[in-house]
Amino acid sequence: MDFRIVCARARRSLNRLIIRVPVLVVLVVIGIGSATAGGLLATGAATRLPTSKSSHIVVIVMENKESSDVLGNAKAPYLNALVRRYGVATQSFAIGHPSLPNYLALTSGSTHGITTDCTSCSVHAPNIVDQLTSAGISWKAYLEGYPARCFTGGSTGAYAKKHNPFIYYSDVAGNPALCKKLVGFGALNTDLRAGRLPTYAWITPNLCDDTHDCSIAAGDRFLARTVPLLMREIGPHGFLVLTWDEGSTNRGCCGSVARGGHIATVVAGPDVISGSREGSRVDHYGVLATIERALALPLLGGAADLRSGRLDPLFKRPPRIR
Repeated sequence: MDFRIVCARARRSLNRLIIRVPVLVVLVVIGIGSATAGGLLATGAATRLPTSKSSHIVVIVMENKESSDVLGNAKAPYLNALVRRYGVATQSFAIGHPSLPNYLALTSGSTHGITTDCTSCSVHAPNIVDQLTSAGISWKAYLEGYPARCFTGGSTGAYAKKHNPFIYYSDVAGNPALCKKLVGFGALNTDLRAGRLPTYAWITPNLCDDTHDCSIAAGDRFLARTVPLLMREIGPHGFLVLTWDEGSTNRGCCGSVARGGHIATVVAGPDVISGSREGSRVDHYGVLATIERALALPLLGGAADLRSGRLDPLFKRPPRIR
């Protein structure tokens, strides 16, 4: 073969290789980015996950929407399908404004006098982690974008401390054995694949997925790819509570305690009455009370106030998983 033809073919092959290598590098970098971002398993992966013989409670908290913003909204098709299949408390109310007091209420039965989204404040008071630890009940908080074990910074990327109530409790933040249970979504992937979901699992999406900074449609997409994974492993008598931290109004209930807006609180699980609607008033303390009673734990703070309501009417029988 003519030497000039051989050289020309070699040059063409080399040019094709040079063009392809950057594309390959870009694909590899994109792949690494998705893994380190701590995103969830691919949509449709739920059927490949193990099912659980034990029961679990999962809490997901979304952001800053009135009930009327999301229920019946065509931009939230997954949420509304979940409501039709399971149950919703139609008169559910947040405790106050802004975010942090509501997260503390959901995990300790009190706002502890905190009225801001402070990042340097701390709480020295009993909380649900104390109860779970004392009772030997497994737990974890899965926080999307959480950067490092026992991280106490105010924010990084789309993670915000104000949506992580556990790091505010001094006995959690100051105890490496406890604060190591505050983990990112990479750990959630691992635990789901291994069938190791703890008995009590808290889920905080990032600032986009919880609709704080992004649209209702973005939050609905997050729920559509997340909830089926959790429901797969919730167990025979477990349940998932999906609620919002606060609304956009000061509407309230329950002995004038709650003044954080009229929000949606959805309950899903095998023991939830299909299509149920409960019109009795309930606030975040009542949600905590429902969870504590299901785990046979004492009621903390406002959770003991019967005026705060309960989610029990949405179930075929009062939920008990211990």
